Amino acid sequence: MASIKMLGTGHGFTFDLFNTCFLINNNNDFLLVDTGGSAEIVRRLKMCNIELKDVHNIFISHCHTDHILGLMWMLKRMSKIFAKGNYAGKLNIYCNEEVSKAIPTIYSYLFPIEDVNILNENIQLHILKDGDKFEVINLKFTAIDMKAKKNDLLGFDVNINNKRLCFLGDENCNPELYDRIRNSDYIMHEAFCLDVEENIFKPYEKHHSTVKSACEKMNDLNIKNLILYHTEETHIENRKELYLEEGKKYFNNNILIPNDMEEILI
Repeated sequence: MASIKMLGTGHGFTFDLFNTCFLINNNNDFLLVDTGGSAEIVRRLKMCNIELKDVHNIFISHCHTDHILGLMWMLKRMSKIFAKGNYAGKLNIYCNEEVSKAIPTIYSYLFPIEDVNILNENIQLHILKDGDKFEVINLKFTAIDMKAKKNDLLGFDVNINNKRLCFLGDENCNPELYDRIRNSDYIMHEAFCLDVEENIFKPYEKHHSTVKSACEKMNDLNIKNLILYHTEETHIENRKELYLEEGKKYFNNNILIPNDMEEILI
């Protein structure tokens, strides 16, 4: 069985939604994609019956606080697990060069030197560039440089059960990549807010999309299933219904608006 477990679906400054991060599960082996911005990531993993000693593969898309700082809370505890010899193998972190420099720099200022040394010994950073292939959890991934306007942003595509899934990070998709993702079975694309509320949340100023703009672009690219996330939080109780209502006007295929902790079967 393969699935995507959305640990969080909110943007970088939500309180009632956790920041966007998720698990790709393949036959009970998993890749954690991004880590949110707080210690809440540890609790979310526990809610999935995952202990930190069982986390071996993490993909970090970019350096923004809501994607990388949760990792520091994980490492704070994992350094003790490493020190006690209660961890098998290395912690593999897949990321771009910018992230690879940020991670050890950040924890070197946060933790005692003995913990820093333990982390240096037990973390394996895998630096990825556009087009690089890496295999983890018995799946073959290809890194995608999202050509982002802000920090360097890394996405990926992967074949799961003969279906192509593309994760595009948390910026609106650069048109230079349209041909590369065309006809995908699943696209994971941010949607900051409803288009009718664009004047309130101003997503375009932040290089984000509305539900309408994301759906229009992905419909033109013949995407089969569109997963929207990284949203505002003012419509938590009926967000799914409101986003679907707007999205279906502009996207002909299947739209998924997952809630926090919702699982999507692939």
